Amino acid sequence: MASPGRARTAVSQTIRVIVVNADEEATPELRAHLLSVEGVKIVAEIEEPAFLAKSLDQFPAEVLLLHLDPNPAAMMEVVAPVIEARKDHLAAIAMTENRDAELVMRAMRAGMREFLWKPFPPEQLKEILQRIGNEQEGSSKRLGRLVPVCGACGGLGVTTLVTNVAVELAQLEDWGDAPSHSARPRVAIVDLDFRFGQAAMFLDAQPTYTIAELCDTPEALDVQMIERAMVKHSSGVHLLAPPTDMAQAERITAGQCAGVLSAVQECYDFVIIDGPVRFDPTARAVFDIADVCLVMVQLLVPPVRNTDRMLRELARGGYNMERIRLVCSRFGRDSGYLHPGDVETTLGRKLEFLIPDDWKTSSTAVNMGAPLLDYAPRSKLRQSYQAIALALAQRDGGGSAASEHEEDTPRKGLFSFLAGQKSGT
Repeated sequence: MASPGRARTAVSQTIRVIVVNADEEATPELRAHLLSVEGVKIVAEIEEPAFLAKSLDQFPAEVLLLHLDPNPAAMMEVVAPVIEARKDHLAAIAMTENRDAELVMRAMRAGMREFLWKPFPPEQLKEILQRIGNEQEGSSKRLGRLVPVCGACGGLGVTTLVTNVAVELAQLEDWGDAPSHSARPRVAIVDLDFRFGQAAMFLDAQPTYTIAELCDTPEALDVQMIERAMVKHSSGVHLLAPPTDMAQAERITAGQCAGVLSAVQECYDFVIIDGPVRFDPTARAVFDIADVCLVMVQLLVPPVRNTDRMLRELARGGYNMERIRLVCSRFGRDSGYLHPGDVETTLGRKLEFLIPDDWKTSSTAVNMGAPLLDYAPRSKLRQSYQAIALALAQRDGGGSAASEHEEDTPRKGLFSFLAGQKSGT
């Protein structure tokens, strides 16, 4: 396969893709090809084709992408019956280096929609996905936007941002993008910090059920089950809490988590995720289906260094970096902080949103279990969260920073040393 280009291609609606790939070395490139197409989400990545039928039952999808190598004949032996049984509502695409005509005929008889020989130009796959999206326009359910919020270290204010941005989104009037055509969007928070999640406490909420109950039977999830598991806040936000004990957290798999998130997306216009907190299989599943990812950083060496590592790991894994937005927390202090221009130079990205430093207001609101909408509605801190919410409501999830900072020449000293050591991190 050729190297994926940076230009994005859009499909007319969300296309959910299940990938079957037994070649681990091909994973980043496959992911990069798919996620470079705006509107495409990878709802499952399967290494063992024997699990395909179960995954199709668990994850709703419009497209099945089969990487047949390194053993195309063996792969087709397993997946052909599964494809044939679902060919009327699932577009299957195969790719391989094998030029055997019999293999192609067998795939087509099973109901394979498209067959690509490697290497192929990325535009070829994009055109196929566009065509499938256009054909299915209006026939499938529109999904809500999924926005994970994560930080490279603790104490950056991730949960504060999650809860306040969700509350602000729920206040948007006459939001025409809402699939339910309601006056305001339906907004959900999902707390993926399974061990120490505090999103419910930040909203003074008392959950009765948690994500653990939904993970027990992800293939049977429906609207009623999801609604029952949510705790409802007076702002209009619904919250799905983490497990109540460590043992439950240990039993939740990445596949179960992805299944729940996919189901929640069908019920809400925005799904704001607190996490992921670790770069593990669950995190990779979340980044696969994210529309926009907010990564929080602070103007200190440790979080900048860790953010740099996180961004490079995401890029190496084939994730679409154009879906990443950097949020700088506690902006405005003078003493001991790095200059934002230096941070942008090191990370190679703009700090798109700046959260002002107002520790007293923020901490008091947390202790009261109240969003800033209720506790400090006129504060600059609340205005910064409003700006993020408005940006997320745009189709590209972009926006300008909450406040401006000067563009200076890079400074020397400790931070310059950090920038100079990037390659050795």
